[in-house]
Amino acid sequence: MKKRLLSVILCFLLLFCMACGGEEQKDDEHVIKLYYVGSAETKVVMQEHVLQAKDVQEQLAEIVAQLSTVPEKLEYKPPLAMGFSLNEYRLENGGLVLDVDEKYKELKPTTEVLVRAALVRSFTQLPEVSYVSVTVAGAPLHDNLGNVIGLMSADQFIDNAGSEINTNEKVRLKLYFANEAGNELVTLNRTLDYNTNISMEKLVVEQILAGIAPAESGGYPTLNSDTKIISVAVKDGICYVNFDQTFLTPAYSVTPEVALYSLVNSLTELSGVNKVQISINGETNVMYMEKYSLTTIFERNLDLIVKEE
Repeated sequence: MKKRLLSVILCFLLLFCMACGGEEQKDDEHVIKLYYVGSAETKVVMQEHVLQAKDVQEQLAEIVAQLSTVPEKLEYKPPLAMGFSLNEYRLENGGLVLDVDEKYKELKPTTEVLVRAALVRSFTQLPEVSYVSVTVAGAPLHDNLGNVIGLMSADQFIDNAGSEINTNEKVRLKLYFANEAGNELVTLNRTLDYNTNISMEKLVVEQILAGIAPAESGGYPTLNSDTKIISVAVKDGICYVNFDQTFLTPAYSVTPEVALYSLVNSLTELSGVNKVQISINGETNVMYMEKYSLTTIFERNLDLIVKEE
């Protein structure tokens, strides 16, 4: 009798464990990866989430709520809480349309790409969502060149080992270089592909240091191309650029004004930059070409630009 009773108990426990395992497996089917923007706004980060909703509309609402709320890991930024509002969302023929307000346009270009990547990679995990499109106040979203971005799928945003978005975008920069005499600035519009893991501000600094491309004409370099960039950061509309000592060594026959303002005017063409502070190895108590103190916070100077006829 004892052996028979023990066998019954063991069978019962086995059935119970199998049932529990089945429930766990069923729950695992609803585990998805939600993507957020990293605190430094240079990459997307992932956090697993167990979907509670069963219906697709309820699942969409649940994901929207999650991506609008600061997650447990406070260093993650929810992509739907980045200074703009989501007006509405709707599922149409396998595509999810996310309509945001006009403040979306105020996002820095690199941050905007990360927000899109986080949204697309999160929502397309639902079987009913094959692609995502973003509209701004009902109008199509455009890239920096004015092209409609349109439908986006998850494979457009590829993660590397560090979970940084590894994608290139075309961008048109308005840059300022020297005229032939070296005493005025000329405008050059440069279109290029850039890796969205770096900031637009650093990209502009790199382009000014790089000088004039062989295919370009009408402009001349201004800053010593051997200069090393230590850091570039923006706070409260001021772009802080820290160079090494090489910056102080002139390499071309240009006036001090043209050299400085080729950089300042180019940076202030960016929407988030109003002024520029330059430092050398972290120090601003330095004179540039014996004329300008780098303690100055420089603003745009339009008087140096050659007037178009």
